[in-house]
Amino acid sequence: MKLKRKIKKKAKISSRNTGDSFTRKNRAHIIARVQDIAEPLCDGEGIELVHVEFVREPGGRKLRLYVDKPGGVTLDDCAIFSRELSALLDIDLPENLGAYSLEVSSPGSDRPLVKPADFDRFIDSRVKIKTSSIIDGQKNFNGTLMGTSSEFIKLKLDDKTVQIPFQEIARARLNPN
Repeated sequence: MKLKRKIKKKAKISSRNTGDSFTRKNRAHIIARVQDIAEPLCDGEGIELVHVEFVREPGGRKLRLYVDKPGGVTLDDCAIFSRELSALLDIDLPENLGAYSLEVSSPGSDRPLVKPADFDRFIDSRVKIKTSSIIDGQKNFNGTLMGTSSEFIKLKLDDKTVQIPFQEIARARLNPN
């Protein structure tokens, strides 16, 4: 079960730049800035920042942070973290960001795997991997994570084992099914 805390935010729109700032490059910059702001807050709360995404959806822009801690995060953990982060984002994010909703939640049972340490932590778990290029005739993999090295992961599929370089992993998630 995912725990979620939503806060609607409306950032000031700068008169210098009223164009759409939602480009891939700007999203990457905003995500990096949010990570820089959120990491020290997470460390102080004993929470792990699992993943940050900034997406456009029919309901508007969403800034999502997935957080976790040993034993799992509670709704109260998400609410407290969301309030504290919101105050910091109001000060540190660009004025021309536009309106967005801040969502803080647990990563859920299909948790994203982002950092090499995530892969190490979930060895022997079922995972779904999407690669940026074709490896062994495919780009989508469902299997059991068997191990990692500094350069690749080893994934056991139904009938074979494949090695996938970290640099080729576009997306990775736990697969609880």
